[in-house]
Amino acid sequence: MDKALVHLSEVDHRLGELIETYPQPDLTPHTNYYHALASSIISQQLSVKAAKTIEGRFKDLFGGVFPSPEQILMKDVEELRAVGLSRPKAGYIQDLATKVLDETIDFSTIDSLSNNEIVNELTKVKGIGEWTVHMFLMFCMRRLDVLPTGDLGIRNGVGKLYDFQSVPTPEEVKLIAKKNSWHPYESVASWYIWQSLDNTPN
Repeated sequence: MDKALVHLSEVDHRLGELIETYPQPDLTPHTNYYHALASSIISQQLSVKAAKTIEGRFKDLFGGVFPSPEQILMKDVEELRAVGLSRPKAGYIQDLATKVLDETIDFSTIDSLSNNEIVNELTKVKGIGEWTVHMFLMFCMRRLDVLPTGDLGIRNGVGKLYDFQSVPTPEEVKLIAKKNSWHPYESVASWYIWQSLDNTPN
């Protein structure tokens, strides 16, 4: 991380000012990939508080612990909806469980894949799009070279930091990252841009 901060401070003075203002990011990796993805489905389009409440009820359905894929598939959609999941989300979680069990999604080999390969693999699951995978890469796998161009916070932050007159497009965000030599630490740059807006993803 120290190497990333030195690099970004040297190549981009605007990011350097953010690095001096905000604390060092705590991007701690973990390998509970299935849990992370299921939780991300539950929390989609919800406030942090609402997502925690629904995830708590979801675990209560399974004795207070996060269920295995096998346990999820023993419940029908209506049982999952009863704890606060929408019908689509209940289906998405079951689809994730199915693809983990039939090894369409193989977490045992995922660490060896590139970011783009992981995006291609995980978006096979219904309800998991590129944004969700980018957050998974950054906050679960601690990949430091992820640029979540589809994130509105990043686009707003880049627009503010680099004096755009309107919200930049994903392509314009990519151009800013390339022009200012963020690679291979785009995740760290993105984290500081979120900090500047005080809305870091949880």
